[in-house]
Amino acid sequence: MIDFHNHILPKADDGAKTMEESIQMLRFAQEQGITDVVNTIHFQHPKMEGMNTDFDYVCSLRDKLLKEMKKEDININIHLGAEVFFNFNLLDLLDNPLITFCNGKYMLVEFQTHQFPKDFDKHLYDLAMSGVTPIIAHPERYKPVQDNIEIIEKLINSGCIIQIDAGSILGHFGKNCKASAETMLKRNMVHILGSDSHGTGIRNFCLKESIKEIQKNVDYDITSLVTKNPQSIIRGETIEIPEVVSLKKQNFLSRLRQKMTK
Repeated sequence: MIDFHNHILPKADDGAKTMEESIQMLRFAQEQGITDVVNTIHFQHPKMEGMNTDFDYVCSLRDKLLKEMKKEDININIHLGAEVFFNFNLLDLLDNPLITFCNGKYMLVEFQTHQFPKDFDKHLYDLAMSGVTPIIAHPERYKPVQDNIEIIEKLINSGCIIQIDAGSILGHFGKNCKASAETMLKRNMVHILGSDSHGTGIRNFCLKESIKEIQKNVDYDITSLVTKNPQSIIRGETIEIPEVVSLKKQNFLSRLRQKMTK
């Protein structure tokens, strides 16, 4: 499995606080069957004021961690990326190798929790037209999406990819977040599942547990969300986007399942 979204580099952002914590997190990830992680350091977020997000510096943190992992017999590949806080400057960041992942074709973008800025979708569309596919980080945690799930379908139609947090399905962020994540999964609106792990507590790696829970509630194989799709992003390849299930069809399938279980 590949964990696409996490914060495991020590002292890089608000994730792992020490090298020891990074090692504990990665050991737990290996026990779950995770073979690759994509560290997504926060970028241009207000919480990162005064923090170093220079590509060479982040590479040096990764290299130090890899040395410690070797001592501990932890065999996980670490890929570097960023979780970019939305601003209307995304097109100006494309030369930064940290921002557009391993092959310059994708950018992970996060938003404020309570609102989207005006015309944000147009800017994302312009980013997609430039050749860089926006990946929307954990939209199930955003109130506008919880209030109107159709926002996700519009983003997908404009060229975006959707990533949800594994912890959302497990209820780590509340019932509204869980409900939105479940609806998105049932309607084929999710393309990547990531842990968004930050530490050894409740925000640790949880892909294995989350997949087990998701598979109880959807009638299709979701393994591509943690295998094929994140691997394609790492390689700079195109992801196959399934057709979104309409609300009308979803309601029909729900009624059909209810009859079959009676």
